Amino acid sequence: MSRIKKPVAKGEIREVIYTEARWSLLKKLRFKALSLMEALLKNGLQPIVHGSVSRGDVNEKSDVDVVIPEVVPSYMVEAALEASGFKIVDKIMIQASPKYTVKAHLYLDELTTVTFPLVKLTRKEREFYRFGGEIDVEKLKENVRVLGVDKRLMLIEPTETGHIESSIIGKEVETASRLNISVDIVRERVRILTRRDDIGRTGVYLKYRLLDGEVFEEALKKFASKNPAIRRMLIKREAL
Repeated sequence: MSRIKKPVAKGEIREVIYTEARWSLLKKLRFKALSLMEALLKNGLQPIVHGSVSRGDVNEKSDVDVVIPEVVPSYMVEAALEASGFKIVDKIMIQASPKYTVKAHLYLDELTTVTFPLVKLTRKEREFYRFGGEIDVEKLKENVRVLGVDKRLMLIEPTETGHIESSIIGKEVETASRLNISVDIVRERVRILTRRDDIGRTGVYLKYRLLDGEVFEEALKKFASKNPAIRRMLIKREAL
């Protein structure tokens, strides 16, 4: 449940020095992420954490979003979490637009989520996580912080004392090179986030809260049987 941040003007660069409170918060959020990721790893799943927790630029409203970037049976994810004592408080299926994959979101609290796709990610969808910065369990244990772009379209470059941030607007090719991703995803994120700043958030195409006892895969089949756009996406990706 991320908060909207406005893109920053082209050319802005500044250094941010972290307070002790911010370092402490980062440590707390990373410990939470590591606990979740180890629970999933023990059951053969390969999670990452992305966003501010991977970059280091956290604040009191930062999400812990652990992601399994491949299609896995939802029961395996739920069982892995529950076996380690985590309680799932909400299950939501989301599709940002008809052309994007449908994702499962397991909420452990308002700011802690485990996400995984119900249909194989495209190259750009996979690069979305690298755009924002991502790390695996080993890097998290080693206290690595990585480059990534926040919702203001600022490239966050970790330093020993905090980070340096600079606008990526007009630097899409350079940003793609530094993050080792395609320029397509960088340009797409710039377009989406600047448009969102101009006209506001327009919502998502599909957002469905699962009923008690309902399974993500069955819910997706139900929507596909009624919704031609979802059915076309599944057929195109050879998932139906």
